[in-house]
Amino acid sequence: MLEWIVENVWVLWLTLFLVLAVVEMITLDLFFIMLSLGALAALATSFFTGSFIVQSIVFCVVALAMMFFVRPVALKHLRKGPPEQRSNIDRLIGEMALTLEPVTAASGIVKIGGDTWSARAAAGAEIPAGKKVSVTRIEGATAIVSAVNDAPASGTYPA
Repeated sequence: MLEWIVENVWVLWLTLFLVLAVVEMITLDLFFIMLSLGALAALATSFFTGSFIVQSIVFCVVALAMMFFVRPVALKHLRKGPPEQRSNIDRLIGEMALTLEPVTAASGIVKIGGDTWSARAAAGAEIPAGKKVSVTRIEGATAIVSAVNDAPASGTYPA
């Protein structure tokens, strides 16, 4: 068995490449893909030389070069966009919502854009069911809301 592995070391590099690529798909932080590309370079090197030491050096050099030179550029491009562009939960702040149950300083339920959220009143006062509210912040899975007047809402909420 050991003799077969020594003669077919490319299988080791291919396996390492695939495992690291799968780990990258799970983590999505552009770290393991750089190691994976190093394993791919070592795989290619294994077809030209039988020296495991040379292949290991190629793996280390390529993986380190990718981490120090390619990863920062790739991360910069992934985070590219205007600073005012909000994503995920930040988009909910300022949105209009509809209270489905009375909202107090301790509990309540609101509907924000079609999703039901647990809620608490920002001012501590009770907001009755069926009223328009504005999301002031998000704490965990709870929307902190404040009552708005009966003027037309600028955000969206379900009727």
